[in-house]
Amino acid sequence: MARHVHIHWPAGAMRAGRQPGTLTAIPAIRPVPLEPTMSTQPRFDLYAHIHKALRLFMTDTLQHLSRLDVDDPLDLAAGLAQLEAMLDAAHHHVQKENEFVHPAIEARRAGASATIEAEHVEHLDAIAGLRAECAALRALPTAAAAQRLYLRVAAFVAHNFEHMGVEESRHNQALWASYSDAELHEIHGRILASIGPREMTEMLRWMIPALNPAERLIVVGSLPPPVQAPVLAAARPLLNEPAWAKLCRGLGQAPVEGLVAA
Repeated sequence: MARHVHIHWPAGAMRAGRQPGTLTAIPAIRPVPLEPTMSTQPRFDLYAHIHKALRLFMTDTLQHLSRLDVDDPLDLAAGLAQLEAMLDAAHHHVQKENEFVHPAIEARRAGASATIEAEHVEHLDAIAGLRAECAALRALPTAAAAQRLYLRVAAFVAHNFEHMGVEESRHNQALWASYSDAELHEIHGRILASIGPREMTEMLRWMIPALNPAERLIVVGSLPPPVQAPVLAAARPLLNEPAWAKLCRGLGQAPVEGLVAA
């Protein structure tokens, strides 16, 4: 079950005619290999951290639904609450990409985001449908309904994984060809400034354990001191001992209170 820790953040920090939640058939799209460049310096990736968080959130939620006990009110409530939180996160992510990333792509690569933009409409319809099925299962929990919901969520997750792969390949190619890293950081900063405290807390809960040690240190180390302490407290139960020790060493802190960092 997801562990929720509230963190106080500084300010700033259906289409008609289709059944809601139905993913229409779309041509198979596969990520294209990134073009080799002369530079060995990696480019700034707008998608990297948030997509890792979403993948972990989605797979963990799917696992919970696969073993959901409809005869256990607490397990049922926890599983459906996590599903609703995951759907909220997916909805917010679509909104952020539509508001900030796609306009940036279209400004310098007209038409390059059209396919993914259309898929976003499908995703919003699917999210609405899954929310309705979640409410129906809560009202009348049966094993058959739980299995149907699990399969629908599995299809939603599978399509999202393919969708994110296209963004990480084709959309990154368009962004890297059109923008400097400084400009991409500016876009990223505007995205972060638009995220409210509750949404940020939820995404950090999944992002921190999803990242590798270097990425995790970048995310936590970039937080202002008033925010970093509660984020670390919330992160502690999400990381195993080696991961926690690496993070503390990178921050220059002792992994155990009272010890001196090496």
